[in-house]
Amino acid sequence: MRALPALGLLLASLACHAETPQQIRQIYTNEAAAQQPGFAPSAKRGESLFRQRFALNDKMPACTSCHTDSPANSGQHAVTGKSIRPLAVAANGERFSDPAKVEKWFGRNCKEVVGRACTPIEKADFIAFMSEVR
Repeated sequence: MRALPALGLLLASLACHAETPQQIRQIYTNEAAAQQPGFAPSAKRGESLFRQRFALNDKMPACTSCHTDSPANSGQHAVTGKSIRPLAVAANGERFSDPAKVEKWFGRNCKEVVGRACTPIEKADFIAFMSEVR
């Protein structure tokens, strides 16, 4: 039990220095591995989450509702109409480069679309998929 606070401090320290999608994915991977030993991110699971339809919100039942079927394309918010830059790292070099922004948008979008906070496993998988999209 004493290791948990130390792990939290380590992850917070790493988050302060994360500047690439790979570094941010690694933070979520470490969190997931603490819950599920041997965890490795899966772009295939990340794509499934991206394409999955949830029944919570008629206007935004899936990530694709705003981000289109191709994460390499720009999207448009389904409610506000605001333009959204591509999610794919290859198409948007700023994507997944700021830990605070990444956590903010996961928090907001997971609650709106999925209906709950996304797990570290889902976050690591999602970033793995977005890092592979060309």
